[in-house]
Amino acid sequence: MKFWVGVTDNNWFNYLAARQYDEVNFWQPSAKPLFKDGRERFGMPFLFKLKKPYHHVAGGGVYVKHITLPLASAWEFFGERNGASSLDELLDLLAPHSGTRSLTQEIGCTILANTFFMPPEKWLQNPPGWAPSIVRGKGYNSDEADGAVIWAAVQPSFLTQQPPVNTSDLFESSVRERFGEPVLVAPRLGQASFRALVTEAYDKRCAITGENTLAVLEAAHIVPYGKQGTHEVRNGLLLRADFHRLYDVGLVSVSPDLRIKVSRKIRESWFNGKVYYRLNDQPLSVLPHRVADHPNRDALDWHMRNCFQN
Repeated sequence: MKFWVGVTDNNWFNYLAARQYDEVNFWQPSAKPLFKDGRERFGMPFLFKLKKPYHHVAGGGVYVKHITLPLASAWEFFGERNGASSLDELLDLLAPHSGTRSLTQEIGCTILANTFFMPPEKWLQNPPGWAPSIVRGKGYNSDEADGAVIWAAVQPSFLTQQPPVNTSDLFESSVRERFGEPVLVAPRLGQASFRALVTEAYDKRCAITGENTLAVLEAAHIVPYGKQGTHEVRNGLLLRADFHRLYDVGLVSVSPDLRIKVSRKIRESWFNGKVYYRLNDQPLSVLPHRVADHPNRDALDWHMRNCFQN
Protein backbone atom coordinates (compact mmCIF):
# COMPACT_ATOMS: atom_id res chain seq x y z
CA MET A 1 0.00 0.00 0.00
CA LYS A 2 1.29 3.45 -0.92
CA PHE A 3 1.25 6.33 1.55
CA TRP A 4 2.72 9.80 1.84
CA VAL A 5 4.78 11.37 4.61
CA GLY A 6 4.49 15.16 4.49
CA VAL A 7 6.79 17.71 6.13
CA THR A 8 4.63 19.27 8.85
CA ASP A 9 4.90 22.57 10.70
CA ASN A 10 5.19 21.87 14.42
CA ASN A 11 2.96 24.77 15.50
CA TRP A 12 0.27 23.67 13.03
CA PHE A 13 0.44 20.13 14.41
CA ASN A 14 0.37 21.19 18.08
CA TYR A 15 -2.61 23.49 17.57
CA LEU A 16 -4.68 20.81 15.87
CA ALA A 17 -3.53 17.99 18.17
CA ALA A 18 -4.81 19.95 21.16
CA ARG A 19 -8.25 20.11 19.52
CA GLN A 20 -8.34 16.67 17.88
CA TYR A 21 -10.13 17.80 14.72
CA ASP A 22 -10.89 14.91 12.37
CA GLU A 23 -10.82 17.10 9.24
CA VAL A 24 -8.03 19.61 8.51
CA ASN A 25 -6.42 21.76 5.84
CA PHE A 26 -2.75 20.81 5.37
CA TRP A 27 -1.94 24.04 3.57
CA GLN A 28 1.18 25.13 1.71
CA PRO A 29 2.17 28.74 0.90
CA SER A 30 2.65 27.71 -2.72
CA ALA A 31 -0.37 26.98 -4.91
CA LYS A 32 1.60 24.29 -6.75
CA PRO A 33 0.09 20.77 -6.65
CA LEU A 34 1.45 18.65 -3.85
CA PHE A 35 2.16 15.73 -6.20
CA LYS A 36 4.18 16.46 -9.33
CA ASP A 37 2.50 13.80 -11.47
CA GLY A 38 -0.89 15.48 -11.07
CA ARG A 39 -2.67 12.24 -10.08
CA GLU A 40 -5.35 12.25 -7.43
CA ARG A 41 -4.86 9.91 -4.48
CA PHE A 42 -8.23 9.84 -2.78
CA GLY A 43 -8.15 7.62 0.30
CA MET A 44 -4.35 7.39 0.52
CA PRO A 45 -2.86 7.50 4.06
CA PHE A 46 -1.08 10.81 4.61
CA LEU A 47 1.31 11.02 7.59
CA PHE A 48 2.75 14.02 9.46
CA LYS A 49 6.56 14.29 9.75
CA LEU A 50 7.46 17.03 12.23
CA LYS A 51 10.29 19.49 11.66
CA LYS A 52 13.37 19.78 13.86
CA PRO A 53 14.04 19.44 16.71
CA TYR A 54 11.72 16.43 16.64
CA HIS A 55 12.21 14.51 13.35
CA HIS A 56 9.27 12.27 14.22
CA VAL A 57 6.23 10.87 12.42
CA ALA A 58 3.47 11.90 14.81
CA GLY A 59 0.08 11.40 13.18
CA GLY A 60 -1.77 11.62 9.90
CA GLY A 61 -5.04 11.24 8.10
CA VAL A 62 -6.62 10.27 4.80
CA TYR A 63 -6.01 12.29 1.64
CA VAL A 64 -9.18 13.73 0.07
CA LYS A 65 -8.05 16.30 -2.50
CA HIS A 66 -5.62 19.13 -3.22
CA ILE A 67 -7.12 22.42 -4.39
CA THR A 68 -6.04 26.06 -4.56
CA LEU A 69 -8.04 28.75 -2.76
CA PRO A 70 -7.59 32.42 -1.94
CA LEU A 71 -6.51 32.76 1.67
CA ALA A 72 -9.82 34.37 2.65
CA SER A 73 -11.75 31.41 1.24
CA ALA A 74 -9.45 28.88 2.92
CA TRP A 75 -10.22 30.54 6.24
CA GLU A 76 -13.96 30.69 5.49
CA PHE A 77 -14.05 27.00 4.57
CA PHE A 78 -11.79 25.53 7.25
CA GLY A 79 -11.53 28.11 10.05
CA GLU A 80 -9.41 26.82 12.92
CA ARG A 81 -8.90 23.58 11.00
CA ASN A 82 -6.20 25.57 9.18
CA GLY A 83 -4.15 25.23 12.38
CA ALA A 84 -4.63 28.82 13.54
CA SER A 85 -6.98 30.54 15.98
CA SER A 86 -7.87 33.45 13.67
CA LEU A 87 -7.47 34.76 10.16
CA ASP A 88 -4.86 37.24 11.42
CA GLU A 89 -2.85 34.41 12.94
CA LEU A 90 -3.03 32.47 9.68
CA LEU A 91 -1.78 35.56 7.85
CA ASP A 92 1.12 35.75 10.31
CA LEU A 93 2.03 32.12 9.58
CA LEU A 94 2.01 32.71 5.84
CA ALA A 95 3.73 36.09 5.72
CA PRO A 96 7.34 34.81 6.16
CA HIS A 97 6.84 32.45 3.19
CA SER A 98 4.89 34.69 0.83
CA GLY A 99 6.09 38.18 1.79
CA THR A 100 2.52 39.47 1.73
CA ARG A 101 -0.59 39.59 3.90
CA SER A 102 -3.03 39.67 1.01
CA LEU A 103 -6.35 37.87 1.53
CA THR A 104 -6.51 37.13 -2.20
CA GLN A 105 -3.22 35.23 -2.44
CA GLU A 106 -3.71 31.65 -3.58
CA ILE A 107 -2.49 28.88 -1.31
CA GLY A 108 -2.39 25.13 -1.76
CA CYS A 109 -4.98 23.30 0.34
CA THR A 110 -4.59 19.57 0.92
CA ILE A 111 -7.82 18.34 2.48
CA LEU A 112 -7.36 15.53 4.98
CA ALA A 113 -10.07 13.54 6.74
CA ASN A 114 -10.02 10.95 9.56
CA THR A 115 -7.04 12.75 11.07
CA PHE A 116 -5.28 11.41 14.16
CA PHE A 117 -2.60 12.87 16.43
CA MET A 118 -0.44 10.39 18.31
CA PRO A 119 0.78 11.08 21.86
CA PRO A 120 4.56 11.74 22.01
CA GLU A 121 5.35 8.33 23.46
CA LYS A 122 4.04 6.73 20.24
CA TRP A 123 5.87 8.99 17.79
CA LEU A 124 8.28 7.29 15.38
CA GLN A 125 11.70 8.95 15.54
CA ASN A 126 13.94 9.28 12.47
CA PRO A 127 11.77 7.41 9.94
CA PRO A 128 13.92 5.17 7.73
CA GLY A 129 14.63 6.37 4.21
CA TRP A 130 14.13 10.01 5.13
CA ALA A 131 16.71 12.55 3.93
CA PRO A 132 17.29 16.02 5.49
CA SER A 133 16.98 17.56 2.02
CA ILE A 134 13.30 16.62 1.68
CA VAL A 135 11.23 19.80 1.63
CA ARG A 136 7.61 18.78 1.00
CA GLY A 137 7.35 15.03 1.59
CA LYS A 138 8.13 11.55 0.40
CA GLY A 139 6.10 8.61 -0.85
CA TYR A 140 6.48 5.16 0.70
CA ASN A 141 5.11 1.68 0.11
CA SER A 142 4.21 -0.55 3.03
CA ASP A 143 5.38 -3.57 1.01
CA GLU A 144 8.95 -2.26 1.06
CA ALA A 145 11.34 -2.32 4.03
CA ASP A 146 11.36 1.39 4.96
CA GLY A 147 7.64 1.78 4.42
CA ALA A 148 6.86 -1.32 6.46
CA VAL A 149 8.66 0.11 9.51
CA ILE A 150 6.75 3.40 9.33
CA TRP A 151 3.40 1.77 8.65
CA ALA A 152 3.79 -0.67 11.53
CA ALA A 153 4.35 2.26 13.90
CA VAL A 154 1.28 4.25 12.83
CA GLN A 155 -1.16 1.56 11.76
CA PRO A 156 -2.82 1.07 15.18
CA SER A 157 -3.55 4.79 15.53
CA PHE A 158 -4.57 5.10 11.88
CA LEU A 159 -7.08 2.27 12.00
CA THR A 160 -8.54 3.50 15.30
CA GLN A 161 -10.16 6.30 13.28
CA GLN A 162 -12.08 3.82 11.16
CA PRO A 163 -11.80 0.05 10.66
CA PRO A 164 -10.78 -1.34 7.27
CA VAL A 165 -13.60 -1.29 4.73
CA ASN A 166 -14.31 -2.41 1.21
CA THR A 167 -15.30 0.74 -0.60
CA SER A 168 -17.32 -1.22 -3.12
CA ASP A 169 -19.87 -1.63 -0.30
CA LEU A 170 -19.98 2.10 0.41
CA PHE A 171 -19.85 3.87 -2.94
CA GLU A 172 -22.05 3.47 -5.98
CA SER A 173 -20.38 2.60 -9.28
CA SER A 174 -20.13 6.20 -10.48
CA VAL A 175 -18.15 7.17 -7.40
CA ARG A 176 -15.85 4.17 -7.74
CA GLU A 177 -15.30 5.26 -11.34
CA ARG A 178 -14.31 8.71 -10.15
CA PHE A 179 -11.89 7.63 -7.44
CA GLY A 180 -10.41 4.58 -9.15
CA GLU A 181 -8.43 2.22 -6.94
CA PRO A 182 -9.97 0.78 -3.75
CA VAL A 183 -8.87 2.48 -0.55
CA LEU A 184 -8.11 1.20 2.94
CA VAL A 185 -10.65 3.44 4.66
CA ALA A 186 -13.47 5.64 3.45
CA PRO A 187 -12.72 9.28 4.31
CA ARG A 188 -15.49 10.86 6.38
CA LEU A 189 -16.19 14.06 4.50
CA GLY A 190 -17.27 16.98 6.70
CA GLN A 191 -18.81 20.34 5.92
CA ALA A 192 -15.45 21.96 5.13
CA SER A 193 -14.49 19.20 2.70
CA PHE A 194 -17.92 19.40 1.09
CA ARG A 195 -17.60 23.13 0.47
CA ALA A 196 -14.12 22.83 -0.97
CA LEU A 197 -14.89 19.84 -3.18
CA VAL A 198 -18.08 21.35 -4.61
CA THR A 199 -16.28 24.63 -5.26
CA GLU A 200 -13.55 22.79 -7.14
CA ALA A 201 -15.92 20.50 -9.06
CA TYR A 202 -17.82 23.49 -10.47
CA ASP A 203 -14.58 25.23 -11.41
CA LYS A 204 -15.41 28.05 -8.96
CA ARG A 205 -18.48 29.12 -10.98
CA CYS A 206 -22.16 29.30 -10.06
CA ALA A 207 -24.09 26.38 -11.55
CA ILE A 208 -27.06 28.63 -12.39
CA THR A 209 -25.53 31.94 -13.48
CA GLY A 210 -21.91 31.10 -14.29
CA GLU A 211 -20.76 33.81 -11.83
CA ASN A 212 -17.10 33.29 -10.87
CA THR A 213 -16.65 35.84 -8.08
CA LEU A 214 -15.63 33.32 -5.44
CA ALA A 215 -16.50 35.58 -2.51
CA VAL A 216 -20.23 35.29 -3.32
CA LEU A 217 -20.33 31.57 -4.16
CA GLU A 218 -21.54 28.95 -1.70
CA ALA A 219 -21.90 25.17 -1.71
CA ALA A 220 -25.54 24.17 -1.31
CA HIS A 221 -26.77 20.72 -0.30
CA ILE A 222 -29.46 19.36 -2.61
CA VAL A 223 -30.87 17.14 0.14
CA PRO A 224 -30.11 19.02 3.39
CA TYR A 225 -27.64 17.34 5.72
CA GLY A 226 -30.26 17.47 8.47
CA LYS A 227 -32.58 15.42 6.26
CA GLN A 228 -30.10 12.59 5.70
CA GLY A 229 -28.28 14.33 2.87
CA THR A 230 -24.59 13.58 2.49
CA HIS A 231 -21.47 15.72 2.11
CA GLU A 232 -20.74 14.14 -1.29
CA VAL A 233 -20.16 16.34 -4.35
CA ARG A 234 -23.16 14.78 -6.12
CA ASN A 235 -25.40 16.11 -3.35
CA GLY A 236 -24.14 19.64 -3.94
CA LEU A 237 -24.51 22.66 -6.21
CA LEU A 238 -22.24 25.70 -6.25
CA LEU A 239 -24.56 28.71 -6.18
CA ARG A 240 -24.36 32.47 -5.94
CA ALA A 241 -25.37 33.50 -2.43
CA ASP A 242 -28.83 34.82 -3.37
CA PHE A 243 -29.66 31.66 -5.34
CA HIS A 244 -28.41 29.56 -2.41
CA ARG A 245 -30.91 31.28 -0.12
CA LEU A 246 -33.71 30.86 -2.65
CA TYR A 247 -32.78 27.21 -3.17
CA ASP A 248 -32.77 26.43 0.54
CA VAL A 249 -36.27 27.91 1.04
CA GLY A 250 -37.66 26.25 -2.10
CA LEU A 251 -38.15 29.33 -4.27
CA VAL A 252 -35.64 27.96 -6.78
CA SER A 253 -34.94 24.36 -7.69
CA VAL A 254 -33.22 22.27 -10.36
CA SER A 255 -35.14 19.51 -12.11
CA PRO A 256 -33.72 16.02 -12.67
CA ASP A 257 -33.15 16.99 -16.31
CA LEU A 258 -30.88 19.80 -15.03
CA ARG A 259 -33.17 22.74 -15.77
CA ILE A 260 -33.60 25.75 -13.49
CA LYS A 261 -37.04 26.16 -11.92
CA VAL A 262 -38.17 29.45 -10.36
CA SER A 263 -41.26 29.51 -8.15
CA ARG A 264 -44.10 31.89 -9.03
CA LYS A 265 -44.29 32.69 -5.31
CA ILE A 266 -41.44 35.18 -5.71
CA ARG A 267 -43.77 37.32 -7.84
CA GLU A 268 -46.80 36.67 -5.65
CA SER A 269 -45.00 37.61 -2.44
CA TRP A 270 -42.72 40.46 -3.57
CA PHE A 271 -44.19 41.59 -6.93
CA ASN A 272 -40.76 41.31 -8.49
CA GLY A 273 -38.15 38.75 -9.45
CA LYS A 274 -37.54 39.51 -13.13
CA VAL A 275 -33.82 38.81 -12.70
CA TYR A 276 -34.75 35.29 -11.58
CA TYR A 277 -37.68 34.53 -13.89
CA ARG A 278 -35.63 35.06 -17.02
CA LEU A 279 -33.67 31.95 -16.02
CA ASN A 280 -36.75 29.78 -15.49
CA ASP A 281 -36.59 26.50 -17.42
CA GLN A 282 -33.09 27.27 -18.72
CA PRO A 283 -30.41 24.57 -18.47
CA LEU A 284 -27.73 24.92 -15.80
CA SER A 285 -24.92 27.19 -16.91
CA VAL A 286 -22.15 25.09 -15.36
CA LEU A 287 -21.71 21.40 -14.65
CA PRO A 288 -18.65 19.58 -13.31
CA HIS A 289 -16.27 18.31 -15.96
CA ARG A 290 -16.51 14.77 -14.60
CA VAL A 291 -19.87 13.10 -15.14
CA ALA A 292 -19.37 11.27 -11.83
CA ASP A 293 -19.60 14.69 -10.09
CA HIS A 294 -22.86 15.74 -11.76
CA PRO A 295 -25.82 16.35 -9.44
CA ASN A 296 -27.56 13.18 -8.32
CA ARG A 297 -30.87 13.09 -10.19
CA ASP A 298 -32.68 11.29 -7.39
CA ALA A 299 -31.56 14.04 -5.00
CA LEU A 300 -32.76 16.72 -7.44
CA ASP A 301 -36.10 14.96 -7.69
CA TRP A 302 -36.33 14.88 -3.87
CA HIS A 303 -35.79 18.65 -3.72
CA MET A 304 -38.42 19.28 -6.40
CA ARG A 305 -40.99 17.15 -4.55
CA ASN A 306 -40.21 18.13 -0.97
CA CYS A 307 -38.87 21.69 -1.06
CA PHE A 308 -39.86 23.52 -4.22
CA GLN A 309 -42.78 25.92 -3.65
CA ASN A 310 -44.73 25.77 -6.88
